[in-house]
Amino acid sequence: MPEAPEVEALTLFLRERLVGHIVREVDLVEGRALKTRARPLTELIGRPVTGATRDGKHLDLDLDGVHLGIGFGRAGWATWRESSDADVESPAPEIARFVFDHGILGITDAGDWLSVQLHVVDAPDDVPAVAKLGPDAIDPGYSREMLAEVVRGRRKQLKALLQEQETLAGIGNAYSDEVLYAARLSPVAHASALSEDDITRLHLALHDTLTAAVLARRGVPISEQKAAKVASMRVHGRTGEPCPEGDGVIEDIPGTKGAGQWCPSCQVLPDGSA
Repeated sequence: MPEAPEVEALTLFLRERLVGHIVREVDLVEGRALKTRARPLTELIGRPVTGATRDGKHLDLDLDGVHLGIGFGRAGWATWRESSDADVESPAPEIARFVFDHGILGITDAGDWLSVQLHVVDAPDDVPAVAKLGPDAIDPGYSREMLAEVVRGRRKQLKALLQEQETLAGIGNAYSDEVLYAARLSPVAHASALSEDDITRLHLALHDTLTAAVLARRGVPISEQKAAKVASMRVHGRTGEPCPEGDGVIEDIPGTKGAGQWCPSCQVLPDGSA
């Protein structure tokens, strides 16, 4: 699943290449992906791209006042082919194509079921999922006190809370594991049990982990973003490997069916027990 650091890199990539260019053709390959049936993708033809922004894990393309909102879901992503490479096969099934004078933007979905969502709207927050987003996890203005207000009184496990987009936008399965490892907190700990020191540590880990990821993804070709993300993970996807900073071994988080990982030796419950 692409998360905020990867979508931020994609947004910068597309802003540099698409702003000022006009959509010449569109091709909706998978009709189920378009959620605004009354507003087809053909509405975008002839419009120039005037901006590209990120909302959590969502991408918004501004086409002179009409917006294309893209939710990548579990396995969605984008491809860019220069005009000279128009016949190059996409690495994953294409859901939609947007043809410009200098290249083709493809939207793909590599999942076993369709999770990409496309919306043609008048404003970014006309997309229902975007309208419900909480503060952005990458925003440097997201303070410790804002985090404290979120966790106080919440009887929810930390991993689930970090992925709750209405609470904190942009974090998914992988970075929730990485943030909690950096904070040395158990993913199954309840948010309401955190001490003031735990909250401080979690806030620092959140800021440092995501800031480093954004900087690391910047400039990486979009075709290599997934591989770069996987290679950067310290615990996520590392089941059975030695802990990178301790004597423990990385294990699957109980109840995640192998989708999340942690180091039980390093990451403790708020009362100090493993």
